Amino acid sequence: MSRRVVITGLGAVTPLGTGVDKFWKGIRENKLGISFIDAFDTERTGVKIAGVVRDFNEEDYFDVPGCFDKKEARRMDRFTKYAVVAAHEALADAGTDLSDLDPYRVGVLVGSGIGGIDLTLSEYGKYLEKGPSRISAFYIPMMISNMAAGTIAMKTGFRGANFDITTACATGTHSIGEAFRKIKDGYLDAALAGGTESTNVEFTYAGFSNMKALTKSDDLERASIPFDKERNGFVLGEGSGVIVLEEYEHAKARGAKIYAEVAGYGATCDAYHMTSPMPSGEAAGMGMSLAIKEAGLTPADIDYINAHGTSTGLNDKYETAAIKQAFGEYADKVKINSTKSMIGHLLGAAGAVEAVVCAKSVQEGFIHRTLGYKVPDEECDLDYCVSGNIEQEVNAALSNSLGFGGHNATLCFKKIK
Repeated sequence: MSRRVVITGLGAVTPLGTGVDKFWKGIRENKLGISFIDAFDTERTGVKIAGVVRDFNEEDYFDVPGCFDKKEARRMDRFTKYAVVAAHEALADAGTDLSDLDPYRVGVLVGSGIGGIDLTLSEYGKYLEKGPSRISAFYIPMMISNMAAGTIAMKTGFRGANFDITTACATGTHSIGEAFRKIKDGYLDAALAGGTESTNVEFTYAGFSNMKALTKSDDLERASIPFDKERNGFVLGEGSGVIVLEEYEHAKARGAKIYAEVAGYGATCDAYHMTSPMPSGEAAGMGMSLAIKEAGLTPADIDYINAHGTSTGLNDKYETAAIKQAFGEYADKVKINSTKSMIGHLLGAAGAVEAVVCAKSVQEGFIHRTLGYKVPDEECDLDYCVSGNIEQEVNAALSNSLGFGGHNATLCFKKIK
C-alpha cells in the first residue's frame, strides 16, 4: 500500500513569536529573532546571544481547552508546554480534531533532542542542598524527552504510534519523516509530528560553548550568518514546531486546506565522527537523493532547499558539498536559504519549524533571504538567497537536517496537484 500524505495544519512556538502567523510574518519581513541573553550572567560562558522565545506566557493557555491548566502546568517542563501549544495550534489550523478516525490510527511523533535539562538542573540543586528525599516525585515524568509526545496524546486522545525520536539536530525532521512513512504505508491515517526544545539555561550554553560550537559574537546581525566566510559558530535557540499530516483522500473528502504534500524522505548516517559532518558530503547528499527519488522527481525539479545551514565552519562547507553531490550540474541553479539566520538553531525543534517554513513557502510561492550574509566564502559558492526575498512558484522543496552523530534527514515537499 502506498498513499499520498499532505500537511493540513501548522503550529509553532519560535523566537520570532508564538503562533504561525507571528512566526511567518517575521520570516516574510526578515526580522531577527535572536537577542541578548538575560536569563543569566553571560560572563562565565562568553556566549551572549540566543534565539529565545520571548512571548510565551503559560497563563494564556490555562483556560484554553486542549492545552493545560495551572495545576497541569506545574507538572510539565517547558519543552512539553511548547509542544502542547504548537500541537493545539496545528489541530485548530487543520480545522478538525480527527475524531472521525479510529484513534488507534492517529499517531503522535514529537521528539526532543535534550528534554527537560532546566528541570534536571533545578532538581539536582535540591539534591545537593537537601538530599535525595527532596527530589520531586514528578521529576522523571516531567524530564524525559518522550513526555511531549505522551502529553499531546493525553490531550487529544490519539492512541496510535507514539514515540520520541532523538537524533540531536535532525530530531524534528526524522519525526515528520517517520510519521509520513507510517501514513504512506498504511499504518496510520493521520499524525501530529514535529519537535520541541527548551534550552535557555547556562549549563546548556556552557556545554555547547566548550565544544566550540557556539558563536561568541556580540553583534546581533553578525552572529548567525550561515555560509558567510566569517561564520564562527551557531546561535542556540528554542521552541517547537508541530504539523498535522493526513492521508490525502481523507483530507480531500473533508475539504481540508492543504499546504503541501510530503512526497519523499531520506534518512542516512555519515558513520564518520561525533560532531563533524562527512567532508565529502556523500551521506547527506544520499539522503537528499533518496527523498527526491521517493517523490518521483529529479534534481532539476527542486526549486528550493531549506538548508541545515548552522553558521558553523564545517557544517556549511560540507552541506554545500552534499548539495553538489546530490544535484550535480543543477546545484548552482537551486535556491538555498537558512532559517537559522533569523532564529538560531532550535536543536530538536529545528527541522520541525523549518518544515513549517517549507510548507508556507510552497503554499505562497515565497523563499526568504538568508539574513546577515556579507562575506562570500569560496567553499560555499551556491545561491544562498542573500540579496533578498524571492517571490516565485515553489513546486518542490527540500528541507535538510544534519545532526551530531552523523544523523542526516531530508524531507521533500511538493505543491499539491
